[in-house]
Amino acid sequence: MSNPDKIIRLKTVLARTGLSRSTMYRKIAEGTFPSQVKISIHGAGWRESAINDWIADPVIYGRDVSPTTGGDQAKV
Repeated sequence: MSNPDKIIRLKTVLARTGLSRSTMYRKIAEGTFPSQVKISIHGAGWRESAINDWIADPVIYGRDVSPTTGGDQAKV
């Protein structure tokens, strides 16, 4: 049985990324940070795999690399 993707909460995300809360939410609005997922009526969290992807390469996160152009294109 495979290990499902864990949902992590805000405090853990901020500790792992080193971002402030306001910077993280600004980056979500810009599309350069993973969006949260709703886990209950009043609760939300982030997929641990998405946070790991962002930590691995925050500059590339949210950009689409086109094989035809070879360059980075911002997602629309």
